[in-house]
Amino acid sequence: MSERVFPSSKSAANGTAANPTAAPANPAAPPNKSHLYNPTARPPYRPQSYNRRRTRSGRSICCCCFFWSLLILLVLILLAAIAGAAFYIMYHPHRPVFSIPSLRIHRLNLTTSADSVSSHLSTLLNLTIISKNPNSHMTFFYDSFTIASFSNDVFLGNGTLPAHSLSKKNETSFRNVVISGSNDLDAESVNTLRSDLKKKSGAVTLKIQLDTKVKVKMGGLKTKKVGIRVTCEGIKGAAPKGKSPTVAVTTSSKCNVDLRIKIWKWTF
Repeated sequence: MSERVFPSSKSAANGTAANPTAAPANPAAPPNKSHLYNPTARPPYRPQSYNRRRTRSGRSICCCCFFWSLLILLVLILLAAIAGAAFYIMYHPHRPVFSIPSLRIHRLNLTTSADSVSSHLSTLLNLTIISKNPNSHMTFFYDSFTIASFSNDVFLGNGTLPAHSLSKKNETSFRNVVISGSNDLDAESVNTLRSDLKKKSGAVTLKIQLDTKVKVKMGGLKTKKVGIRVTCEGIKGAAPKGKSPTVAVTTSSKCNVDLRIKIWKWTF
C-alpha cells in the first residue's frame, strides 16, 4: 500500500505553495512605475535666467532715451525758429554796407635783381572807405580794422582803419586810408603780376579785404563781438609811370560782408 504525501501546513499558512518547478523571481525586473509621476507632488525648484528680460529692458530704456532726446531737440529747434522769426519781424536787420568810392595808386613798382634771383615789390595806395548802417533799430560798434590788398592773390600791402561806431541810419567816411607794402616775391607771383603789368592797358585787378569784430546794440540788448570780413572786388588800376598817381576805376566795385566764426582752430 503506497504512502500519501501531504503538503506542509506551514507553507499553506503563509499563502504560498512550494513549487520546485516555478521560475525564481527576477531581481533585475523594473520596479512598478506608478510612483514616478505624482500629480499632487510639487515640482523641484529650478533657477530662471534673467538675461532675456535684462536685454529687453535695456533696449526699451535706450528707445525711450532716444525718443525724448529727439523730441527735446525738435522742440528747441522750433523755439529757435519762432524766436528768429519774431526777431526778424521786430527789427528787420540788415548787414552793414561798405564801399570804396575812390582809390589812387601812388606806387606799384616791381624790380628784379641783375641775376634774376630775387624780385621786390613796393606799393603805396590811397583810398576812401565809406561805412553805412542801414538799420533803424541797431547800432554797430566796430573794433579797429586790418586792411590787406591783393592782385590776383598776390599780396600788395596792408593798412589799418580806426575803431568807430555807427548809430541808426548813419554813415561815416574815412579818407586818405593808406595801404603800403614792401615784399619779396616768389617766381610764381612775379610771373602773375608781371603779365598783368605788361598788358596794353597796364591795369591790374585789385581786391581790398577788411577784417574786424563788431558788437550790435538793439535797445537794451547787446550782443557779443562777432568777426566779420569785408571783401571789395572789381577795382582796376594801372601802375603810375611818373610821379603823379593813377586813379583806379571803382564804379564796378562791390563789397560783400561775411561773418567770420572761429571754432577752435578753424575760422569759417
